[in-house]
Amino acid sequence: MGRLQDRVALVTGAGRGIGRATALRLAADGARVVVNDVDAEPAHETAELITAAGGEAAVGIFDTVDLAAARELVVTTVERFGKLDILVNNAGITRDKMFHNLDDELFSTVLDVNLGTAFHTTLAAMPYMREVAKAEIAADGHPAYHRKITFTSSVVAFTGNPGQYNYTAAKGAILATTKTLARELGPFGINVNAVAPGFVETRLTAAKEAGGALGIPEAHRQMSLAMIALGRFGQPEDIANVHAFLVSSDADFISGVTIPVTGGQFGGMG
Repeated sequence: MGRLQDRVALVTGAGRGIGRATALRLAADGARVVVNDVDAEPAHETAELITAAGGEAAVGIFDTVDLAAARELVVTTVERFGKLDILVNNAGITRDKMFHNLDDELFSTVLDVNLGTAFHTTLAAMPYMREVAKAEIAADGHPAYHRKITFTSSVVAFTGNPGQYNYTAAKGAILATTKTLARELGPFGINVNAVAPGFVETRLTAAKEAGGALGIPEAHRQMSLAMIALGRFGQPEDIANVHAFLVSSDADFISGVTIPVTGGQFGGMG
């Protein structure tokens, strides 16, 4: 029996990268998983990978930048699986630009996707996490078990990063969010933590091709690699493993912390 047996998890941004790896890991640990993404094809691919491995998954194609969509996503989750025990706020994007060239649109877009989605999805989850736990406390004197909320932040929230004022502002806000929600929700047996990845190989950090919108120049990738003590880039599974730990009963007395997962990155918090 997996350590997340009988738990229901919702993972945002789960169509690719860290989100997909996290959804797969939680399912492997026994959770029933709702895969959320704005792109239908990769979300369904993630769900198919889960079911092919013997797990149980559903797909929710909702853009939780919109609060109404976030609420519909959570309601869909509860209607499908009967409850919500675990929320992993992972959705995010980058739109890099040096500060003096930044405009309102680039700033707002990155904050909306990285921070706004986390705010809306967590708020939408409260009737099914906080209020359910509150009812359990009224009936039995304590919550039935610990419910879990995690966020994907970034090590650049600690260190800063040129060209990422919008991204570091959003990811830094997630660090503060984690501490505040841990204090607010702790009395209801809800643990709130974050994971701060260092350099992780995803489509956002792949070698950038000429004219491409995504990726990083190979010279910058190699400079980053030189600063990682363990001598390799992180993989999405490295981050998924920490999310899986934090949402398990093994971490029932951990709340309000952010765990850097950087491979001992020089200049980072790892």
